[in-house]
Amino acid sequence: MSLLSATEPVLAVLERPHSLLEGPRIAADGSLVYSDVIAGGLWRCGPGGGITELLAGRRGIGGVLAHADGGWVLSGRSVLHLPGDGTQRELLADPEVPGYNDLGATPDGDLLIGELRYRPMAGEPEREGRLLRLALGGELTVLSEAVLWPNGIGVSPDGGRVYFSDYARRRVLVTGLEGGATEVFAASPRGSADGLAVDGEGGVWVALGEAGALARFTSDGELDELIELPAGFVSSISFGGADMRDVLITTADNERRPELGGTLLRARCELPGLELAPIRV
Repeated sequence: MSLLSATEPVLAVLERPHSLLEGPRIAADGSLVYSDVIAGGLWRCGPGGGITELLAGRRGIGGVLAHADGGWVLSGRSVLHLPGDGTQRELLADPEVPGYNDLGATPDGDLLIGELRYRPMAGEPEREGRLLRLALGGELTVLSEAVLWPNGIGVSPDGGRVYFSDYARRRVLVTGLEGGATEVFAASPRGSADGLAVDGEGGVWVALGEAGALARFTSDGELDELIELPAGFVSSISFGGADMRDVLITTADNERRPELGGTLLRARCELPGLELAPIRV
């Protein structure tokens, strides 16, 4: 029996066209927040089903996290904090860096960042990226340089290990919260290794990209479950809700209204996910 219930699309999201959705988050008020990587924008689906655009036009948002002072932290060409009043505060930018992909949080609210060093979708030659940690006060630490296309980021329940996907090499890597050696945690059973989330037992859930599925690995890196989903491309996963058992999944397409592109899928999990600390940077 699967740990995950059958998924259902969020119908309100299917009322308008989207492209590749990413950065799924369940807010404290029950609203659903997500980004549209290609068409652009940060979006909110309210508890009543209304869709509003929180930030228009911004492309490449691969990661979305709540901030301790309210609003959201977003990746893209730079990393910025978007408070609730709609202003923008840049947290990290480098003219030599093509962009920042997914984001994660340490137990203390430091920001974990996947830094791209080439533009894969533009056909540029491959170049190793980096996993970064941005702390309160602005201290930037390189945790790993052994990743080609950094993607989903999560931290183990004990706070000692950081898991991060290498989309290009189709595997999940692991290193220490203070850096150190980078090792292969698990290889994707098929497809790629895109967004990820960690549950309370230390299991690592990975979106398998073009495989149209999710994989759960045990804390030892063994494949525990492979879950088929009603989409051709599954980009990310997150836990949320009052008991952290609500699951939100983003896709690049959908089977119910395929002409409208990517959507959000919801499910319930037998295990709670780890609650992410709000970012304090």
